Amino acid sequence: MFDLFLFAIFPYIAVTIAIVGLIWRYVTNQFSYSSISSQFLESRQLFWGSVPWHYGITVVLIGHLIGILFPSSVMAFNSVPLRLYILEGTALALGILLLIGLVILIFRRSGNPRVRTMTTPMDVALLFVLLVQVATGIGTAIFYRWGTAWYVHTATPWFASLATLSPKVDYITSLSLLTQIHAVNAFVIIGLMPFTRLVHLMSIPIAYLWRPYIQVVWNRRQAITERAFCE
Repeated sequence: MFDLFLFAIFPYIAVTIAIVGLIWRYVTNQFSYSSISSQFLESRQLFWGSVPWHYGITVVLIGHLIGILFPSSVMAFNSVPLRLYILEGTALALGILLLIGLVILIFRRSGNPRVRTMTTPMDVALLFVLLVQVATGIGTAIFYRWGTAWYVHTATPWFASLATLSPKVDYITSLSLLTQIHAVNAFVIIGLMPFTRLVHLMSIPIAYLWRPYIQVVWNRRQAITERAFCE
């Protein structure tokens, strides 16, 4: 019964909370969709933590998405042992990069008095669940090898069953406890999105990819006239 709740009911609860919460936050406080920056308080640690975190999480999420959307391609790629080793090594390296970046961000928030003053309880909760997610991901990669191979035979069908509203928990309950925590915690993060800084993911300026260029015209005659007037 507990497995049924965690792997067949809770994912829908988390997604529903995320959707309703995002809509509510957009309607009531659209400005808060952008993350509050604390760079003016301290920038060096922010740079060394934020850059590896953002680049690492982007690639890792794309890798997970590829495994869900194109399982047959992943299986074909992993059919060559060397490519499997390279993929596994790259995934582990990215996980370690994520952990380093996240630890730096945690120390920055806890060690800098000015940044700590701006830290909310939801910031602490978010950092904790992100740390759990990264740690369980790395642990799975180390202790349960070849995850990119068995992922498409277990997690991918489970996600597919959730998408078709016919959850099949056997796919996920057959995995290790560490991996199960990793899966459930992912939906915890989704549920927390509207109430944390993760909401800024919804404000990524994707429209910049197709919006027309801004043309800036410099009127030299007017600039010369204004300079002469000032002199």
